[in-house]
Amino acid sequence: MTTAPDLAARYDEAAIEADPTVPMIHIRRDFSATPDQLFRAHTDPELFARWIGPDGMQAEVLAWDATDNGRWRYAGSDRDGNAQYFRGSFHTVSPTRIVQTFTWEGMPDAVALETVTFEDLGDGRTRLHARSLCDSFEDRDLWISNSGMEVGVHQGYASLDRMLADGSV
Repeated sequence: MTTAPDLAARYDEAAIEADPTVPMIHIRRDFSATPDQLFRAHTDPELFARWIGPDGMQAEVLAWDATDNGRWRYAGSDRDGNAQYFRGSFHTVSPTRIVQTFTWEGMPDAVALETVTFEDLGDGRTRLHARSLCDSFEDRDLWISNSGMEVGVHQGYASLDRMLADGSV
């Protein structure tokens, strides 16, 4: 949505919203973590591979350079070994903001521009804000409704919660 999120609200589960004015997906999620912990979970390839995607998906990082102008690519395989490939470029990588492109290689012409920020809520919690600007409203709506993105986001963030709780991030 175009309105600012309510800072008094809690997002213990991801809020995933389609912007009505531009082909953008907004995600908000609170974590019991510092901004630095969330930054590391998004930029350290070993940590990233442990939490990204839905339950049962095994992520293998194939390329990873989490620096300005770096690139990334990973494969996500299901229990039967069927792999999906994802890739992109890091444009800006700083402790409070990551800007990158995202492409699912199953739709290689559809590129999203993603911005992820980490907002310290001051109570031992950090709010992740993610915005994905898609090529079109149609692509955005396909991602939300048909790609499994919502399941992957919720289950992936639950995995990240467990990693934060056990101290591995």
